[in-house]
Amino acid sequence: MPRDVSEITILSTGGTFNKIYDPLTGELRVDGDARALDAIARHWRCTLRHRQIVGKDSLEMTDKDREAIYRTVLGIPRDILIVHGTDTMDRTARYLAERLDQSRRIVLTGAMVPYSIDPVEAAANLALGLGRLLSDGWAGIEIAMNGCIGPWDTLTKNRSEGRFQPAGTF
Repeated sequence: MPRDVSEITILSTGGTFNKIYDPLTGELRVDGDARALDAIARHWRCTLRHRQIVGKDSLEMTDKDREAIYRTVLGIPRDILIVHGTDTMDRTARYLAERLDQSRRIVLTGAMVPYSIDPVEAAANLALGLGRLLSDGWAGIEIAMNGCIGPWDTLTKNRSEGRFQPAGTF
């Protein structure tokens, strides 16, 4: 059981969490270097062990991308936090749950607003996910978003309110 965030591997797959403004196109794009995680680590004065994979908005993710995430997870023996776009976070969680040993401990998190625009939500969701992985007494694949933590199939994105909450509560 890890007791320090440096013992947790963070996989960054892109998503809104990592979007930055591109002044040349006038659009938000996914930052392929996951600089948001480095910025958070500097503020927290800690080490976050992270790798960037996929690097897409989750609406653009395919099962080929999910397979790449799955294969990466297989090669990591420790607990994993996956920073993922919120629109298809549940699909990736399901993909992993159908293929992985449920004794693994994996948490998916993300943000509705890019860290580069307003760092509060992204940092809070990241802290929530890391805190879950630092706790005892659970295993499986969970989602940590907007103050809610639970098994991937018990939380859902309430699109009309722009937040995650327990399934069936809206």
